[in-house]
Amino acid sequence: MKECDDRILGSPTTLRWSYSEAKAIDESLAFAYHMEKNLETRIVRFFNTVGPRQLGSYGMVVPRFIKSAISNHDIVIFGDGNQTRCFAHVLDVIDAIISVAFAPNTIGKVINIGNNHEISINNLASIVIAETNSKSLVIHKPYQTAYGQGFEDMERRVPNIDLIRELLGWTPSRNLSTIIQDVAAEMRLTF
Repeated sequence: MKECDDRILGSPTTLRWSYSEAKAIDESLAFAYHMEKNLETRIVRFFNTVGPRQLGSYGMVVPRFIKSAISNHDIVIFGDGNQTRCFAHVLDVIDAIISVAFAPNTIGKVINIGNNHEISINNLASIVIAETNSKSLVIHKPYQTAYGQGFEDMERRVPNIDLIRELLGWTPSRNLSTIIQDVAAEMRLTF
């Protein structure tokens, strides 16, 4: 997904899309103030930021998987697990935000912040199990089990981070293994 790509949304009667709609309205307003009032704005789009102290609530898959794995409970995947995502370490994201905030060449721009290393949810579960030395089993459940009837999910969500690289030379420096180890280490402190 590039910053200028068209959005793909479902029906307005599917509540899942209201989150995306709300963010798009915010972006439109900020961009309008930049264009019409010359307000110094910068718009960033986050793609699955993960790190220590993040809870597994609200579908946060990495901390949910890690919590299950370090407890040796089943890791539950909703859907078939072939959907793909990318995960960025919160410390990388903080570095990117600071860089964007203080660079003059980012004014008036929309900039993706994330890691473009794509992984399926099935592979994520396998890596979490291996990285945490877990005995967890992976089980699949239908989406409606967690989200009710009519839930729609994006099969693929991958940020194009070419623009932030071109403008600032920024790329993520922490990989998925580092994310898993950092989240697991913090969680183990609370057990």
